[in-house]
Amino acid sequence: MRQQPAAGRATARTRRPAGAQGDIRPVQSNGVTTRLADIAAQAGVSEATVSRVLNGKPGVAATTRQAVLAALDVLGYERPVRLRQRSEGLVGLITPELENPIFPALAQVIGQALTRQGYTPVLATQTPGGSTEDELTEMLVDRGVAGIIYVSGLHADTTADMTRYERLRAQGVPFVLVDGFSPKVQAAFISPDDRAAMALAVTHLVSLGHTRIGLALGPKRFVPVQRKIEGFVRTMQDLLGLRTEQIESELIQHSLYTLEGGQAAAGALIERDCTAVVCASDMMALGAIRAARQRGLEVPRDVSVVGFDDSVLIAFTDPPLTTIRKPVPAMGQAAVNTLLEEIGGTPAPHSEFVFMPELVVRGSTASAPGERGRS
Repeated sequence: MRQQPAAGRATARTRRPAGAQGDIRPVQSNGVTTRLADIAAQAGVSEATVSRVLNGKPGVAATTRQAVLAALDVLGYERPVRLRQRSEGLVGLITPELENPIFPALAQVIGQALTRQGYTPVLATQTPGGSTEDELTEMLVDRGVAGIIYVSGLHADTTADMTRYERLRAQGVPFVLVDGFSPKVQAAFISPDDRAAMALAVTHLVSLGHTRIGLALGPKRFVPVQRKIEGFVRTMQDLLGLRTEQIESELIQHSLYTLEGGQAAAGALIERDCTAVVCASDMMALGAIRAARQRGLEVPRDVSVVGFDDSVLIAFTDPPLTTIRKPVPAMGQAAVNTLLEEIGGTPAPHSEFVFMPELVVRGSTASAPGERGRS
């Protein structure tokens, strides 16, 4: 929160015309007034560069300008009027929910990246019984947003009508779609490599001696779900020689992307003698751990569990969760960069930017029970 000067300390410096260096209001910190030199030090540039930015002079690289503006914010200064005016462009961000911590994480990355570029993010979240994606889109368009970023929206649902996005493009509103893909939409898509994620998880579990590995995920109509199934089936075939029919009928269980959904799906897989369960989200993985414990089993001694996302605080669960880390910072930055290019006049290509996930091994996976008995 920006602070105002203490009473009685108004000086000629704070009364100079807007846009001059003196338009910066001093902040009191332990009785010491922050000076122009402190802004330069915070931004890692010279005082002369700070002066050029504050006075709107040319000849300063965009990244340097943003570093100076970020320093102003960090040190608590109000931006000069001409610089504040650059922050009036609104960009909408539509997410399906905020209960799953991966969505706030993405929102934070995207929001920070937009702010650094002088835009103001407007977060619009769907809630059960609340506004739909179409209603949120209409609201954002009515407010004159410069563009919209959709995260895990209807573009990921293969049964949804994709003409809604073409209507939006016809209105001249740039947009980028995160987590999902449709050949019917002329837009840029940002996705993790879901197939590779499953290959990482299954390879890890097979290396630990597991041969009965289950997959717990959401409804099949979603593109990320279909891709995870493809990666899972292919890797199980390659490493264990299993038939597609056997994998799909015995080792894959659909449910909801919630803790309760993971509990139900994992419970069914454990009943089919799975010694390891790969989950399509960390929330589902927490449900899988609960399902194992309800049956008197310990994780990872009796059942290994792998999540997906590497959400905030997931490293501190009991046990710490082995998971597939979704490349959230890279995906969020790519979504912003792509949208701003289109806002700037570069037409969005019909292409998909795919980012490689990472296996993070923690305490929820261990050797298969039979393997430990033979060691």
